[in-house]
Amino acid sequence: MQANILESWNDQWPTVRSSTPPPTGAGVIDQGAFNTIEVDELFDHVNYAATTAGQSVLYRSLTQPLADADAIAAKQAAVREIQDNPAVRDNIETIVARAAETEKRLYVLLFGEFLGSFGTARQDHQIEGYGYKPYSRGIRLPLELVGAIHNSGKPKTPYLQAIFDKIAAFADSNEYSLMVGPVYNSEKGIQSKEERKHSFAPATIFRPTLFKPLLIAMIVAVIWGITKVFPSNIFEVTRDGLSIASVFFLPLALVYIPVVGGYDRDNCIIPLRNIFRQSKALGDLLDALGQLDELLAFIKYAEHYGSDMVLPELHGGERHDMVLTDAKNPVLGNKNPDYVGNDFTMDQARLVCVTGPNSGGKTAFCKTVTQIQLLAQVGCFVPAKSAKLSVADRIFYQAPEISHLDDGEGRFGTELKRTRDIFLASSAKSLVVLDEMAEGTTFEEKMQSSIDVLDGFYRKGNSTILITHNHQLVDEFVKRKIADPKQVEFADDLPTFKLVAGISRISHADRVAKKIGFSKQDIDHYLAQS
Repeated sequence: MQANILESWNDQWPTVRSSTPPPTGAGVIDQGAFNTIEVDELFDHVNYAATTAGQSVLYRSLTQPLADADAIAAKQAAVREIQDNPAVRDNIETIVARAAETEKRLYVLLFGEFLGSFGTARQDHQIEGYGYKPYSRGIRLPLELVGAIHNSGKPKTPYLQAIFDKIAAFADSNEYSLMVGPVYNSEKGIQSKEERKHSFAPATIFRPTLFKPLLIAMIVAVIWGITKVFPSNIFEVTRDGLSIASVFFLPLALVYIPVVGGYDRDNCIIPLRNIFRQSKALGDLLDALGQLDELLAFIKYAEHYGSDMVLPELHGGERHDMVLTDAKNPVLGNKNPDYVGNDFTMDQARLVCVTGPNSGGKTAFCKTVTQIQLLAQVGCFVPAKSAKLSVADRIFYQAPEISHLDDGEGRFGTELKRTRDIFLASSAKSLVVLDEMAEGTTFEEKMQSSIDVLDGFYRKGNSTILITHNHQLVDEFVKRKIADPKQVEFADDLPTFKLVAGISRISHADRVAKKIGFSKQDIDHYLAQS
């Protein structure tokens, strides 16, 4: 079961990037693909969330995307409801904006550091004094959020209704009762009004203020009683305008404040914040707030992208497939209307081989495909004129890795392990990108190993995209009529960043060397000058 964001913070100050991808084969995307696809950078571009909760939920969605077509469709329907209904959008934006203003105060209460009676707060997460103000401010967000949802209309889509219901459900929790008050402190610990109905243990009532009318009245009554038993003139005003009692009350006040304040902090506020910090109900409420903010973030991302954006048509199926029209990279195309889009279809062909010279756009295109698949499965808009794709049970991306000194396998073995793990975890519903397979061995061994591996993936039936400079390898699979060859287009030795049919048999290595200043001529010039 997925942990809510309060649980993912693990009793620490909220961290937006607290979620991690599951192990290979346990979820849609693993850590290797997550890193290679550059999901952290993708998150930075999609992240229009206003709250920490919203950003955390969005990041979690990208690390743990949905694999159920119906669940994704429900989320998309909620996006459309907000986008198409100005009243709904205004209401949700108001709720989220108000939460963004008060959210940090809740986190100070939950995770702040108490400095003690005489400490001075120098950082936002530090709490000075006895904690009355941080407590009163901290509980405001959940209470206001419940009130805002109660005053909202009924959404039309099930996903949005479920979010509203999750927030409204907090009102039925014991934590909500404790926040509303009164709070009772008894020998059984902290209790709410509802819990006190079934308890007869003596208890004191906690209120977040030093001013305790009943306690003060009791103290005054005791002093008054003492004066009745032992008559004196301590309440008489002297000619200096002060009574002897004022001199008596001053040290009493100096004792009263730290005793009462320290008791409330240590026996009420800190125990209450520990209850709230471990509360599943509060975690679910924050999750729901984050979900609302995430939906708004998708819409704002689409509005600010600068090119065509669409909610993709998704479907379940026995095999993975996709049809993209004028698809652009979600990161590189952001606010870049000149970015070149590409059409791409992967339906009958289960193996697409992409060839072309260095810096032609092969890797950028494959990251476009995988990032679009990932965004589609979190319910987000994708940069394309149209997008139809099936839900992938796994999204894998293998790129060349540098072996570690202690792995004992070398570069070839390190990459082959990764390929093996991907192969074993993939299915006919998976999307797999392999970037330059079998590096670190001879050409003959590279050919044979690559043929064996690609043949295995083809027989599994998943969608496999191969990025390679090895046109001989592509020739082999084209000859078998089981590969769709694509190449990145060049015109006048410059890349157009268009993907066209065919196999590239040139490398443009000298052009790249000249571009970075390390061609044969550059080397000769350097040696002549030295």
